[in-house]
Amino acid sequence: MKKQALLGLNSVIVLACLLGLWQAVVSLNHLPAYILPGPVAVAVALRDRYPSLLNSLWITAEEAGGGLVASVIAGVAAAMVFAQWRWLRQLLYPYTILLQTVPIVAIAPLIINWAGAGIFSVTIVTFIICLAPIIANTTQGLISVDENMVHLFLMYKATPAQVLFKLRLPNALSNLFTGIRISAGISVIGGITGELFAGSTRVGEGGLGYAIIYASNQMETGYLFALVFAATVLGFSFFFIVMFFEWLALHNWHESKRPESVE
Repeated sequence: MKKQALLGLNSVIVLACLLGLWQAVVSLNHLPAYILPGPVAVAVALRDRYPSLLNSLWITAEEAGGGLVASVIAGVAAAMVFAQWRWLRQLLYPYTILLQTVPIVAIAPLIINWAGAGIFSVTIVTFIICLAPIIANTTQGLISVDENMVHLFLMYKATPAQVLFKLRLPNALSNLFTGIRISAGISVIGGITGELFAGSTRVGEGGLGYAIIYASNQMETGYLFALVFAATVLGFSFFFIVMFFEWLALHNWHESKRPESVE
């Protein structure tokens, strides 16, 4: 406990030093706020625009969270199919790599044209950008089961469904959560990227991406930094929520979550 408290204190001290250095650079060089606002100016913008920023943050959280949850459901389902039929995995699995190689900024406008502007289109963009890591990691976990364990299940006349749900899926949980952690971070990127193209269905109201465009056009650099900070907080929040569920699912039995031995 003391070690964790000391680590947290050190992190706060480092953050305070960085903010102090940032403010010093701005003050000593007399940089205008529209070029580089100091931490104080960003805090003032955050205070003054708090209601609209919180509304934008909530909209982006809905879009990113919805896309992430949908990608988990679809990704796990696809991985289970790939694990059951090797020929199908060999046939279709390589095409999932296309989801990672195609730039999201290239397909986002197409999705907007097909589905229209708004939350639904942004959620689709987020879903696409989050799907590949979950399929790749979950599939790897499902097919990495010890063959001796599979033979043991079959020796006791286990059905394919029992092998999948009682052996392969528990074995793949660690890989699954690894994929979700990766997708949790990039889901915010997908949401903001979609908002940059989709804008908003209501004038003056939209997610963080919509607010970023507004702040950039109005040269409100302090508010722009505040929006970047809000997006960072949202990404970290998703990441730590996933870590909590990972701990909840694995800490009682999986070796990756066992407490370290006292040296």
